[in-house]
Amino acid sequence: MIDDQSRRQFINELWERFEELQKWATEHWPDQENPLTSADFVEARKEILGLRNPSQAPGKVPEDREPEQGGAQYVDVTPAPWP
Repeated sequence: MIDDQSRRQFINELWERFEELQKWATEHWPDQENPLTSADFVEARKEILGLRNPSQAPGKVPEDREPEQGGAQYVDVTPAPWP
């Protein structure tokens, strides 16, 4: 199991590298008529920040939610038959 300090260190370094990549991408984007902006990187930022607490990562639905709240519509609880 990874401790919180290691996780924070990794995420901080990842964030710094991502900021460098974003800067490079906006400077070198070939279509100058439609330049990249920081808004083009919002979803990637959410994913990186979601690494701080994997249970709250974007796109991940908590298992205890009801179907009306975005939970699973069907959960198979029947055990598989013997081979």
